[in-house]
Amino acid sequence: MFKYLSKRQWAILIGGILLIIAGYYILPVSIPLVVAFVTALFLNPAIRWMQFRFRLNRKMAVIIVFLLFLVMIGLLGAYAVTRAVTQLIELADNAPMYINQINNVLVNWQDHMKSFTQNMPREFVDRVTYELQNTLDTTTQTLSERLQLSNIAAFAAKIPEYLVSFLVYLIALFLFMLEMPRLKDKMHQNFTESTSEKVKFMNARLSYVVFGFLKAQFLVSIIIFIVSLIGLLWIAPEVAIVMSLIIWAIDFIPIIGSIVILGPWAVYTFIAGELTMGVQLSILAIILLAIRRTVEPKVMGRHIGLSPLATLIAMYIGLQLIGLMGFILGPLLVIAFNSAKEAGIIRWNLKL
Repeated sequence: MFKYLSKRQWAILIGGILLIIAGYYILPVSIPLVVAFVTALFLNPAIRWMQFRFRLNRKMAVIIVFLLFLVMIGLLGAYAVTRAVTQLIELADNAPMYINQINNVLVNWQDHMKSFTQNMPREFVDRVTYELQNTLDTTTQTLSERLQLSNIAAFAAKIPEYLVSFLVYLIALFLFMLEMPRLKDKMHQNFTESTSEKVKFMNARLSYVVFGFLKAQFLVSIIIFIVSLIGLLWIAPEVAIVMSLIIWAIDFIPIIGSIVILGPWAVYTFIAGELTMGVQLSILAIILLAIRRTVEPKVMGRHIGLSPLATLIAMYIGLQLIGLMGFILGPLLVIAFNSAKEAGIIRWNLKL
């Protein structure tokens, strides 16, 4: 098969293999640069709007958008980091008390189990008791190790490394925002005129889709945040704002969402004997899950150009095939295929 390839096809094949190999080794250490490039793509519409709305040159529009982005990130980051550090320190200080509460509850369960298992086989009762005690010891040891101040200090020691990566991200973001038109021109210089027009059409379409996807996720997460805040102000007002922000951030993760936070929290309250709070958190988790499953396909379909049914099918098939990434890539691949058909890159006129 390979002997029928032309020199150009061999060059493309070898170039693709080298690109994959380079990406495998370079991408893991280039995450700040990749994230900066993706962020610049998403901020580019705001820059163009600033240019046309206020008749500014590219450099001035980039500076304004970049400063606004910095202010937003700074305010959110300062508040989130301050509250998170405070809560982590409190959690580490109170960890022994929480572990003792869990131990006391499980010991009470063991005592009650003895009365329920009087007529059961002795071997079965001993095995269940052993597994329960083993699980309790393992959980207690793990919690004690994870919540030690030494581990928190070790994490804090990595903060300078994270700050360097964040600084590289900001510098690269500013430069990408400035150079975006020139990078696009250089890319299109390698295409013929007809191919360039098709690629421009696909880029415009995919940019609209990706922006629409993020916009849809943001709108759904805002609804989740408002409902979470209202519910937690009633259930646990002392941590309502912090936990609502955490749920809002986690909710961007497809499929998983807020249940990752509320589920373990509800289980802990049940174990600690706070049945009322556990029931309330469980109800809130069910409400948030229902909102996401009901609203998400409709909102995403409206903003990415697919019907709710097609969006749901694409998300589900992608999830089953390649996991969480498929949940995102499924609708995007359908949109990319439709865009390629509209641009004439893919010609498929199958009729029965």
